[in-house]
Amino acid sequence: MSRSSLILRITPFFTSRIRQNHRLLNSSSALRETSSPSPSPSLDEAIYLTDNCVRRMKELQTSEGLTEEKMLRLGVETGGCSGFQYVFDLDSKINPDDRVFESGGVKLVVDNISYDFVKGATVDYVEELIRSAFVLKQ
Repeated sequence: MSRSSLILRITPFFTSRIRQNHRLLNSSSALRETSSPSPSPSLDEAIYLTDNCVRRMKELQTSEGLTEEKMLRLGVETGGCSGFQYVFDLDSKINPDDRVFESGGVKLVVDNISYDFVKGATVDYVEELIRSAFVLKQ
């Protein structure tokens, strides 16, 4: 089998998978717009932060000498083996469609679309030999 015929055979599969993931993200019930911040979720739907996560966020805030409070932003994007991947960033602003979770003085911000995929999960910070990272545990 030649390389070009293989590419022609698998391209429709990847194209349909990308479209399917895009439709899932865009058709989420969380797309409704609100003029006020989202209500606090129930305990079953909260997102939790481990002690390691809180400790690392505090270390990041003090070591970088930040003048404004940085929050950990959790997002879900298309990609990865299952079609979705989790993205963590430091952010200083809260958007109108964000949900805010706080533990130990550290804030986690999640947009409404991503929230539907991660509610009830726990954010942890792990240190391994090959990497250190924030991770999501379902």
